[in-house]
Amino acid sequence: MPGRPDPGQQPGRSPFPSPNDRQQQQQQWPDTQQRTFFFSGKVLLDDGTVPPDSVVIERVCNGMARPEGYTDSKGRFSFQLGQNSAVMADASTASGDPFGGPGMGGGRGGMMGGPNQGINERDLMGCELRANLPGFRSDNVSLAGRRSLDNPDVGTIVLHRLAKVDGFTFSGTTAFAPKDARKAFDKGKEASKKKKWPDAEKGLTKAVTTYPKFAAAWYELGMVYAQQNKVEDARKSYSESIKADEKFVSPYGPLARLAAAEKKWEEAAELSAKLIRLNPYYSPDAYFISGIANLNLNRLDQAEEHTREAAKMDEKHRNPRIIQLLAVILAQKQDFAGAANSMRDYLKYAPNSPDADQVKQQLAEVEKRLANREGTAQAQ
Repeated sequence: MPGRPDPGQQPGRSPFPSPNDRQQQQQQWPDTQQRTFFFSGKVLLDDGTVPPDSVVIERVCNGMARPEGYTDSKGRFSFQLGQNSAVMADASTASGDPFGGPGMGGGRGGMMGGPNQGINERDLMGCELRANLPGFRSDNVSLAGRRSLDNPDVGTIVLHRLAKVDGFTFSGTTAFAPKDARKAFDKGKEASKKKKWPDAEKGLTKAVTTYPKFAAAWYELGMVYAQQNKVEDARKSYSESIKADEKFVSPYGPLARLAAAEKKWEEAAELSAKLIRLNPYYSPDAYFISGIANLNLNRLDQAEEHTREAAKMDEKHRNPRIIQLLAVILAQKQDFAGAANSMRDYLKYAPNSPDADQVKQQLAEVEKRLANREGTAQAQ
């Protein structure tokens, strides 16, 4: 009726929202319209120095991470959120086939706001930016409440060195590279990002010829050789990288993978163990390869320990074969209950894998043996 106030309306308050009301609503309810977000900033080590090599900047949303950009030679970064098609995930950002390519895994994918997809303010709720450098813990920058027209500068992200880490994904020899070698290195890496392998090989070869102690360039050259299926050249380049800087951890993984692919189990176990000693936080794949090698060497306790560590690090189950490997190890140790649980987990996380039917048959056999064992125990 006219003159009767709305039960939900406060006395004396206009039923029409004021500009202040709309502003408060905007603050309470993030904009869902597609926007463009730019971010910039700097990364420093906790001693105030610039990382001697590029660092990946990741966006982490509800525990899921995706690479967004790289730092430059001065530790600075600048990128448009979601436009990361040129960023190649390194060994620390995913797990994959340990024998199938030059790196330990591929891109993570599956994240909101992929390349060329719009992003809105609500997408950024529960999201943070961080720097990813194995062996270091990164400060996090919250993106919640960020608007597309805000100042893009997020300030300085500090990397804190973790204890018990002697090896890193950057080499100290890079700082001593002559200008010509560094220029050739940068040119080779740029060609590599564009998958122009002959051009990348040419630039990186010039870099290591100019400066033979250029460990990072040797490693990148090995990656380029591997992409071209030049296995022996890749092996030599990785070995030269280690020779130039034993604490540069990146080449150990590919060398261990090559050894495992050729069933050189002792060599694979030694290389993966060295990698783990230098940097236990580097990648779950180091532990995975160690598990495979030690299983084939019948060192079941060591194989189980390292495979469980790989599973612990691979929280998102990006490499379900870690769980499958654990099942095989536990079956070898006559732990049929544990093996059955791991097989069920594998089928849960990789239901459409090519070997799913085979694993189902193995699971049935393990369950049968477990039932027989339990029956025998009850009869006694």
